[in-house]
Amino acid sequence: MKRNLFTILFITLFSISAFAQEFEKGDKVLNLGIGFGSTLYTGSYYTSSLPPISGSFEVGILDDVLEEGSIGVGGYVGFSRYKYEYLDWGYKYSNFIIGGRGVFHYPLLDKLDTYTGILLGFRVISAKEFGNQLIGWNYNASSSGLVGSWYVGGRYYFSDNIAAMLELGYGISYLNLGIALKL
Repeated sequence: MKRNLFTILFITLFSISAFAQEFEKGDKVLNLGIGFGSTLYTGSYYTSSLPPISGSFEVGILDDVLEEGSIGVGGYVGFSRYKYEYLDWGYKYSNFIIGGRGVFHYPLLDKLDTYTGILLGFRVISAKEFGNQLIGWNYNASSSGLVGSWYVGGRYYFSDNIAAMLELGYGISYLNLGIALKL
């Protein structure tokens, strides 16, 4: 019964006349997302103390690429926090990414802004030990370096300025779901 209700709600939502949205030169879009599927911390004893969150801003800079496509550029920031704990001992990790994105939009389906792109940025990871530590041993560390990723995504607009957003790729998480606001 719940599955049928969800299916009916889903079809109804996407059957409502949505606004055709092609990304164009001069458009400005803010994406806010929550991530699923960690790119760093997986396994039996890892837990998330804060789900991966991300934000990106994009500006359209070029139209008529491959006839119907467009190109946008912008910034990206992402943050996650995880904990590894085993028998009252473990580590707290934080992961921060800041970078720039280049995006190619191409309208594959009506009423859907589909795109792919690359992220080039800088990642900072820190770890701090907690719990029953060995005497004289206190582990705190940080690491940083360049990060790059490829991703695909789509935005389904419910109005002229508000869209549901989905992105798959390597960044702060493998899957980001959220909202997009056209400014």
